[in-house]
Amino acid sequence: MATALVVGNIVGSAIFMLPASLAPFGWNAISAWMVTVVGALCLAWVFAQLSRYLPKAGGTYGFMRLALGEHVAFLGAWGYIVSIWSANAAITIGGVSYLTRLVPRLGDSNAAMALSGVGGIWLLTWVNLRGLRSAGMVQLVSSVIKLLPFAAVIGLAVWQLAAHGVTVLPPVHEGSFSFAGASGAVGLTLYAMLGLESAAMPADAVEDPGRIVPIATMAGTLLSAVVSIIATCAVVLMLPASTVANSKAPIADFVAQWFGSASGWFVAVCAVVSCFGCLNGWLLLGGDLPATMADAGTLPPWFGRRNAAGSPSRAVLLGAVISTGLTLMAYTKVGAAAYNFAALLATATNLLVYLFCALAVVYFMRKGVLPRSWPLIACTMGALVFVAWAFYGSGSEALIWGAVLTGAGWPIYVFARRAAARAVAATVAE
Repeated sequence: MATALVVGNIVGSAIFMLPASLAPFGWNAISAWMVTVVGALCLAWVFAQLSRYLPKAGGTYGFMRLALGEHVAFLGAWGYIVSIWSANAAITIGGVSYLTRLVPRLGDSNAAMALSGVGGIWLLTWVNLRGLRSAGMVQLVSSVIKLLPFAAVIGLAVWQLAAHGVTVLPPVHEGSFSFAGASGAVGLTLYAMLGLESAAMPADAVEDPGRIVPIATMAGTLLSAVVSIIATCAVVLMLPASTVANSKAPIADFVAQWFGSASGWFVAVCAVVSCFGCLNGWLLLGGDLPATMADAGTLPPWFGRRNAAGSPSRAVLLGAVISTGLTLMAYTKVGAAAYNFAALLATATNLLVYLFCALAVVYFMRKGVLPRSWPLIACTMGALVFVAWAFYGSGSEALIWGAVLTGAGWPIYVFARRAAARAVAATVAE
């Protein structure tokens, strides 16, 4: 179940939209994926070892707090919340892009697509406000449906390579690979791997976390990487770059080329269900995490208020409002640029958790809590280098917006801590 959580959170909407984003990079998409897989596995090993030796720390927030202090832990956790809100915008855009395959006239207007996306956000917000059971049923159904198109794409790719060999791939020339091209694509490929830390998030609720969480983290990350690489690169390299770059539903177009328009329509249905099912899950997490932080006193109690169904209603509604704003902001751009903006913003803010947890490993190794083994040292250094590269690959626009949104949480944290201190002082005085 923990492995399924990792795979389910990684394999979401990105794999459906990523081919269009990666098409301009050509063979550099392969370079970016190789870098991302190595970096993701290094990060996965970091989380695996933290979970193994600190199973009761309380997940990623606990790792950061114990090693780097509460202030840094809050920034990492708040950055993660911002990443969820940004990812919600990217997921929404991906779902609407595939919806245009089913309702072609919808794609004629950015305003119509934006309104459709906002409608999807608020419909699923209503589902989440009805409690965990309603949200869970939506998640279960969508998780089964979303796996079907990937099997079709991977099967087609293997069939084409077996029948025609490498002639179905574009030729490799001197300019096919470059540092700048790979760097530009890394921010996008890493977005497709966000969620590798999922098993460590609810570590306290996992039976035998010291054994289960490391296995789930490594197995889930590797499995997701294999599926994502084959599915995205098959589309990028086996269809004309201009066709993929301008497609609103690249996976559907790939399948439809061999099996006809009806199959493309079927894939589009699966993609819409997958994207909005994924959005449902992240809206749930985006409400639950602030509520948990409010219960711990690092956010004001306002964030932790729950309705009669047990849903953290205020946090869910706040997340929906901010996700709506980011979606509308992204739709001021055209085509794949709208999706890329939201995806890179989600990557840039999520990197804070990866950076701080890698630094936590360095701290725990110095203190003797973690062993100073060469594999762990190498993976930690690899994770830090990869995070630095991914920051660079995210681009200045995403980094600036990420810094603004992450910094906006600091006054809220200061207010919460001062309120908690006053409450303690009042209790002592009594």
